[in-house]
Amino acid sequence: MVLQKSTVGELPFYYGGPSHRPAVIVLQEWWGVTPEVIQHAEYISEKGNYKVVVPDLYRGKTGVDAEEASHLADGLDFGRATEDIKEVVEWTRSSGSQKVGVTGFCQGGALSCLAAEHTPVSCAVPFYGYPKSHPSKPESIKVPIMAHVGTEDKFFPCKEVEEYVEKIKAGGGNATVHVYPGEGHAFMNSDPDSFKRMETAGIPKGKPEDQELAWKRTFDFFKQHLG
Repeated sequence: MVLQKSTVGELPFYYGGPSHRPAVIVLQEWWGVTPEVIQHAEYISEKGNYKVVVPDLYRGKTGVDAEEASHLADGLDFGRATEDIKEVVEWTRSSGSQKVGVTGFCQGGALSCLAAEHTPVSCAVPFYGYPKSHPSKPESIKVPIMAHVGTEDKFFPCKEVEEYVEKIKAGGGNATVHVYPGEGHAFMNSDPDSFKRMETAGIPKGKPEDQELAWKRTFDFFKQHLG
């Protein structure tokens, strides 16, 4: 499947899959919309039979190494990015999907949590990320959340992600976190291009068996909450 490119307002995005099926919005890592992110979206569409939408929050830019990615991430206005995601959610609903879930990786994991807080999504699956540097009220999140994090994550420490999930639960929300022993940040990545970027940030490769388990849990979750 080849994703098509379009825009909503001034925001470029990619989309594909069955038009009237439930949809999953896939949010980028701090590197931007890389081939890895597109591959994740294609896999979600093909494996789960979902429409997928990938907003390009950097508007065409990607980081080739950790220094450039850090510069792009630091320059991202999370408030504006959340509004961008809200527009994409509304576009996705208007184009035929009655239910819309969201998932994201690293920076996209944090933005998935903000999307659950501020946009009309049905559920969220943040991978190794939460709103660490942006104001958030996790206790206000009422849609189901499933978080994934490795015990060796140096960017979004496991303990902090667990504490964030507990705040959601304390507010009456439905939230779980799956912890992967020995895994570091970005353990879901499997593309050779991603490995080169990860090396510049000192990030090790993830184990295939943990990737498989995380995907299974994610698809089970989406089936429960999206259909």
